[in-house]
Amino acid sequence: MSTTYQLLDGKACSKAVLERIAKGAMEVKKKRGRPPHLAAVLVGDDPASQTYVASKVKACEGVGFQSTLLRRPADVTEGDLLELVASLNADASLDGFIVQLPLPKQIDEERVTLAIAPGKDVDGFHPQNLGRMMLGLPGYLPATPSGILELLKHHEVPTEGKHCVVVGRSNIVGTPMAVLMSRNANPGNCTVTVAHSRTRDLRAITRQADILIVAIGKANFIGEDMVKDEAVVVDVGIHRLEDPTRKNGFRLCGDVDFDRVAPKCSWITPVPGGVGPMTVTSLLLNTLKAAGG
Repeated sequence: MSTTYQLLDGKACSKAVLERIAKGAMEVKKKRGRPPHLAAVLVGDDPASQTYVASKVKACEGVGFQSTLLRRPADVTEGDLLELVASLNADASLDGFIVQLPLPKQIDEERVTLAIAPGKDVDGFHPQNLGRMMLGLPGYLPATPSGILELLKHHEVPTEGKHCVVVGRSNIVGTPMAVLMSRNANPGNCTVTVAHSRTRDLRAITRQADILIVAIGKANFIGEDMVKDEAVVVDVGIHRLEDPTRKNGFRLCGDVDFDRVAPKCSWITPVPGGVGPMTVTSLLLNTLKAAGG
């Protein structure tokens, strides 16, 4: 058992990538006369969504991007939201935009996603961008999987020939993550297994992983008995648990039971401060690419 694990530090990695993005933004401004421009559409008053969008706006300011926040009430109609998307698609002063999810029940999220022009889909959720990813063609990668690649690359974690197990099969994280880790690239060149809630004897599968990427959405789901010695563990989850011993009354944790699992690992992401910072950073990378940087 390893007791000298190293942290996959998302804050340090994000800082290094943001410095690169800021230089790119300056070059774009010199070339075009304006910086990259990202817009975010926020529907309703969901606290988590407001926090996420605020962090994206702040990150834009930090690298010299222009940012626009467009708010709509929780009772906005699907038709009105689609009209807004169409206007953003046609706005030549805008390089990319996101519609923050989740959306209220009266709105079909899939319909909204399909309405976003692929060239401005800096979240990387449009089927055209996902298809280009599948084929290894240029496009916008989904932010969280892309951020994990940057994290592994920054820390020079070897991936070639490794067995990567991805726990979770969402279109936002699990499925694209599996594709990217199997591609002929660095990071990549892994043999990939995708596991999920219906996988039989999940523990036997996860214990085979040289690299374990967990996006199952359940707090502390992965325990020490599910991880082999010297594994690299990437925890995508983030949960708020009540904790009366804390001043604010809660603590954050991931899908992995960090305290018990970390001593077995060679590398592991902390929560918070691991994958989270890289998701926003990847969104800015996509926006810079959209702006020609």
